[in-house]
Amino acid sequence: MAKPQDIVASTFQFALSIIELANQLDDSRGSSRVLTRQLLRSGTSIGANIEEAQAAESKADFVHKYNIALKEARETKYWLRLISDSNGSKVTDLDSLIKESDEICRIIAQIVINARKAK
Repeated sequence: MAKPQDIVASTFQFALSIIELANQLDDSRGSSRVLTRQLLRSGTSIGANIEEAQAAESKADFVHKYNIALKEARETKYWLRLISDSNGSKVTDLDSLIKESDEICRIIAQIVINARKAK
């Protein structure tokens, strides 16, 4: 998985995986469709917030953007788990995406901790 210096590229690739999954689930109806939309929104938002943080106006702005990305990553993990457990999805890579989202959460959390410590 990604190293902290690769988080921009990693979250972009993760977003592409989420889009691919959403396309696979697109034929679903009812609650599955709602879950897929939520997943798509949060899963693509992680990288967008990381990207915004690269042009942060201050350390506080940087930390704020990364905290938003962390919240979105946690939400994405939630939706992935919910989709996996609720519809008996035939999509085989959900477990790997759940693990990847967990790793992204850990990396982002460490970046936030390190940024807060930096002077």
